[in-house]
Amino acid sequence: MAEKSIIVIGAGVAGLCAGVYARQNGFNCTILEMHTQPGGLCTSWRRRGYIVDGCIHWLVGSSPANGLHRLWQEVGLVQGRRFIDLEIFQVLEDRQGRSFTFYTDPEKLEREMLALAPQDAAAIREFVDGLRFALKFNPPMGDKTGLAAALETGGFLLYLLPRMRTFRKWLGTTSAALEKRFSDPLLRRAIREMWLDDFSIFFVLSTLAWLQRKEAGYPIGGSLPMMHAVEERFLSLGGQVRYGAQVEKILVEGGRAAGVRLADGNELKADIVISAADGHATIFDMLDGKYVDDSIRAMYDTWKLFPGIIFIGLGVNRTFELEPQSVVGTSFELAKPIMVAGREVKSLCPNIFNFDPTLAPAGKTVMRMEIESSYAYWKQLHENPAAYEAEKKAIGEAVVRGLEQRWPGISSQVEMIDIATPVTFERYTGNWKGSFEGWLMTPSNGMARVKKTLPGLANFYMAGQWVSPGGGLPSGVMTAREVVQMICKAEGRKFTTRID
Repeated sequence: MAEKSIIVIGAGVAGLCAGVYARQNGFNCTILEMHTQPGGLCTSWRRRGYIVDGCIHWLVGSSPANGLHRLWQEVGLVQGRRFIDLEIFQVLEDRQGRSFTFYTDPEKLEREMLALAPQDAAAIREFVDGLRFALKFNPPMGDKTGLAAALETGGFLLYLLPRMRTFRKWLGTTSAALEKRFSDPLLRRAIREMWLDDFSIFFVLSTLAWLQRKEAGYPIGGSLPMMHAVEERFLSLGGQVRYGAQVEKILVEGGRAAGVRLADGNELKADIVISAADGHATIFDMLDGKYVDDSIRAMYDTWKLFPGIIFIGLGVNRTFELEPQSVVGTSFELAKPIMVAGREVKSLCPNIFNFDPTLAPAGKTVMRMEIESSYAYWKQLHENPAAYEAEKKAIGEAVVRGLEQRWPGISSQVEMIDIATPVTFERYTGNWKGSFEGWLMTPSNGMARVKKTLPGLANFYMAGQWVSPGGGLPSGVMTAREVVQMICKAEGRKFTTRID
């Protein structure tokens, strides 16, 4: 009997993982990718001898102690990869010469915060107790099935039920609300910069807990080698990837997905279609908005997105060996704010990759920064290519002037400046409004279960960050695995996985 065929739209994390699981379960699978390489948002690029990584800060599941590790093994991502674990999340400095080291260890963090702002002792202890709670909060991560999954889930619920009040408290607290509980300006800034205003603090605490438990290390070499490893795993299983193949429409016959039509007019047929591409483009462009209900409309009308960002990569002829190695970088206040895309920026937080020598030539270092910026601003500016490029150039120059304040002489050491805007993200990945991570994980949607099918359309599934608020790499592998499990169930076959 011939294998049933699956077309996967998109060769990002979710698409590649869906392809691996599809092949492991006996489906003929082809992945279609509009770009020229795998990875989607999980990518890096080379500029003048430097590698600018556009994604990874940490990988949840880097350690076998975390349930996601097995999933990453199944798709071939972690095998042979070296991870490093950093104990500092961020360093913050103010103009008065004060410094705050944001440790992931609750004991070190509490001492550091109390030494800086003893007047905020009550808020400090409340926050650090939240981190201690998160360290013991360890929900199932989808690495088990059947009875083992049921037992693990049951055990977790027995742990959680008596602590539900604490869980709900932190789930319902946003970064903006937490910031108001502190009086010290530097601590307030630390909370504000930790994540976005509307983000649920519970998920920030979870991230700090993963880092502290050494379950979310940084992979030496960055993003693209990981994606090539998953691509190689898929190809070794007999899958096919077609690059430069942009899907224009999903074909529907008799209420069932039946294949796709590419931008060049070619049509490819398949028994099943999985979209791991942008959610808005999938539902409202590829399917013309024909398969939606009130909940889907409300989601795309009201849910908040991760904002657009300006992504700045710098290649610097300097080692920074005396700078602390941290997860997200060193944030310092500027003596004079700089204007970036019409917005006043009062501080810079360069992430100094002095812990990954593979990204730069010997004796040199890559720095990168992300600055929140309006998609609409850049979309309009992009209509005038000369003005668009001039604005990017001006931002690069302004940022380097700002860095000069913290590292005198750096202006003459910067050998490479590379800038991506929300429009760049949109152009290379198709992400709606240039959002780099899909749905923002807020108190209202943080625990939401988004359906991976659409009403009235059979043999069609969605995987990736648009069906998993918060996005990130874990959403890619987890939703891909779940979708192929759903397909296997519909086809009456047992879902299986194996580790190479």
